[in-house]
Amino acid sequence: MLREDVGEFFRALRDELAGASFPYVWVPEWHKTGHGLHVHFAVGQFIPRGKIAAAWGRGFVHIKHISDLPVGSTKWEEARRAAGYLSKYVTNGFEPEGRARLLGLHRYEVAQGFQPPVISLNGRSAWELLKKAEAVIGGPPARSWSSAEVEDWKAPPAVWFAWS
Repeated sequence: MLREDVGEFFRALRDELAGASFPYVWVPEWHKTGHGLHVHFAVGQFIPRGKIAAAWGRGFVHIKHISDLPVGSTKWEEARRAAGYLSKYVTNGFEPEGRARLLGLHRYEVAQGFQPPVISLNGRSAWELLKKAEAVIGGPPARSWSSAEVEDWKAPPAVWFAWS
């Protein structure tokens, strides 16, 4: 039901914006009580709150303008800030207490036609790949993890990097 409601919302919001397609990404999250879902989303442009509320038409609407960006920030820096905001909801446990994980469901959705391109990198080690990723992304990761840090790791070596 939520997926259909959100799809209807974005179609109505597109109508509010004179029918033009626009980039967006959305992430569902359970209410703290575990009863019902709500949605966090980011768009690539300013949209007045009234247009968002009119398109949603189902209750509470809260918007937050991403701010505190350095003067001269690029669209990429703005997108990274929005991705950082949404990533905390993607990485949170999705299942409310006492519910089993539903396999095969997406944790986020991107507007049709605005999916980012896949970039494949190859290397002989994780560190070689990290250097290539830093060159593509434009800097070092904000966070990292390595299975080498886990004393009794019993699986193949693994590393994880996240950029903000």
